[in-house]
Amino acid sequence: MKVGILNVTAYSGLELVRILARHPEAEVTSVTGRSAAGRKLAEVFPHLTSIPLTVTEEITETVDLVFSALPHGASAQKLAGLLDQGVKAVDISADFRLRDAEAYRDWYKVDHPAPEYIEDSVYGLTELHRDEIASAEVVGNPGCYPTAAVLGLAPAVSAGIIEPDVIVDAKSGVSGAGQKLDRAYLYSEVNENLRAYALDGGHYHLPEITQELVALDDGSEFKVTFVPHVVPMTRGILATCYAPLRPGALGAGVGKQREVQDLYKSFFEGEPFVEVATSPPTTKQTLGGNSCVVYPVVDERTDRLVVVSCIDNLVKGAAGQAVQNMNLMFGLDEAEGLRELSLYP
Repeated sequence: MKVGILNVTAYSGLELVRILARHPEAEVTSVTGRSAAGRKLAEVFPHLTSIPLTVTEEITETVDLVFSALPHGASAQKLAGLLDQGVKAVDISADFRLRDAEAYRDWYKVDHPAPEYIEDSVYGLTELHRDEIASAEVVGNPGCYPTAAVLGLAPAVSAGIIEPDVIVDAKSGVSGAGQKLDRAYLYSEVNENLRAYALDGGHYHLPEITQELVALDDGSEFKVTFVPHVVPMTRGILATCYAPLRPGALGAGVGKQREVQDLYKSFFEGEPFVEVATSPPTTKQTLGGNSCVVYPVVDERTDRLVVVSCIDNLVKGAAGQAVQNMNLMFGLDEAEGLRELSLYP
């Protein structure tokens, strides 16, 4: 199949090129980027010397699917014209993640540019929406934080073992902020530093996390406290999720831990990109790969579930998951082009 990438110069766009270069069924034939238009991709990004593409302002070739790494608002506006032509799309921006146009306006402070496509779009967390993705024309690729948080909590929420009141404490590498020319992301500001952000009013990934947890729990009202942090590394997300256990939901004593492990392993059985660990994972375990490593544990002192979830924010949290969705949309092996071991050290 022939593939186009809108805004290839974004970090997620570059990851798409890297991943798709080894995909046996997909060929990237057109890439766009406003600032780099007219230049060879390898001229702008020397690590892509083997990719003979020129960056253009618009998609110049006939393609079967387009990935969009444009900012929210601009992404849906550009994709609408392509969807009208029958081109399938995976949107890595936030434009097709929320199911409610009013919620989108509340959180992103703009009217949705293509509300006519919201109803038919599918939230692209593959492990939860596999069947719908397979028949979708447009998929809203999940955000990086929600991918880690929702996969970490999904088995517990689905089984009804926790109260609908959760805390997600998440740390991300600097690449999660994109290529911002902002003092807060200068090396001297980020190095040897750790900061929380988006506490005043909440992070725009919060409604996405809530939306998916509510859907898993038959519409129960979920209270979600989400606090993101920037840590001095390039890639990776580690999310630690906390929730009180429902009384009587699990057995007594030390058997609770085994029961929770069995619950998580059963929920993710057969999933090619989710691993249930038996010890707390690190972000290095997912670096460069499309895996999510999840570790659930019961704090018996407080009767609370604690789940640690790790991903590479640019792969499972963006481009890798987008390719996973593309594979499903075209009836391919879900793992095609994604069987890559993580980098270490």
